[in-house]
Amino acid sequence: MSSETTNVAIACQGGGSHTAFTAGVLEQLLENWPDGHELVGISGTSGGAFGAVAVWYGLVTEDRAAAAELVADIWDDLAAESYADRVANDWLTTVSRLQTNGSPIPQLSPYQLPGSELGKRRLRNVLETHIDFGEIPAYCEYSTPELVVGTVDINAGDFDTFTNENVTVDAVLASAAIPNLFEAVEVDGNYHWDGLFSQNPPVRDLMHQPPERKPEELWIIQINAQESEEEPKRLDQIADRRNELSGNISLNQELQFVEQVSEWVDSGKLPESEFTTPTIHRIELNEGYPVSTKFDRNPAFIEELIELGRAEAVSFLEKTRA
Repeated sequence: MSSETTNVAIACQGGGSHTAFTAGVLEQLLENWPDGHELVGISGTSGGAFGAVAVWYGLVTEDRAAAAELVADIWDDLAAESYADRVANDWLTTVSRLQTNGSPIPQLSPYQLPGSELGKRRLRNVLETHIDFGEIPAYCEYSTPELVVGTVDINAGDFDTFTNENVTVDAVLASAAIPNLFEAVEVDGNYHWDGLFSQNPPVRDLMHQPPERKPEELWIIQINAQESEEEPKRLDQIADRRNELSGNISLNQELQFVEQVSEWVDSGKLPESEFTTPTIHRIELNEGYPVSTKFDRNPAFIEELIELGRAEAVSFLEKTRA
């Protein structure tokens, strides 16, 4: 690494359909990548994993323009376009909204619903249409960015991350396997659930690189609002804020660990030659959407989120250049 190059790692938080915001951020960053910055790692959980894998695959197979196009193409396919898909989407978002308002809605296990397997199959088809997962190991080299996908191993009760050549379509599906919607995904003999229960998104794993490739800046694309000015009083407001707080617990723990290491480096307790003190930046979705809309794949809503992401990335890049 030259003294004029800044190593950057991007971590993409999960959050269902709200991660269309992440797609907009990533597209804008890739199309207007700042000079003197090198991407050395990218991670993601749940919907954030879709964007992370798409960016990584587009970069290693072609270039930044191809990566941006790949992110957009995946979200075009994920949006509810067909009549049947729109009906299913409206039903799911309505049920979710009623539940957050306290309505007594009967619940069934995803193992009792045929739609669960159909939904997982559709996600698999979308991912495999755009990404050849069998090619990933061949592109994992020293000079390519670190790729990390977060899940939770429900058998071992451990956080689990899949990195580089171990990132398979099953690992990405496991990262997005919300327990009340999808069956668990078996990977390497154990069953996995949504990475929202673990590192959301993985950050520490991005730091496990040779000294010359360790990130000097961490760009966090954050879906769940960090701050709130109001006291939640209605049942739906309580559900929304509880979802935001629980979604941020692991992220803040990851960042606190990185900041603690930085303090130890600055105080001389850890060698500067082996550890970096990265600057942390957050690119946040702060629109206050209800938690029920995390299931909403209405094309107009997806496009709204993407445009919000692009606008937020423009603001971030302007600050970076300044």
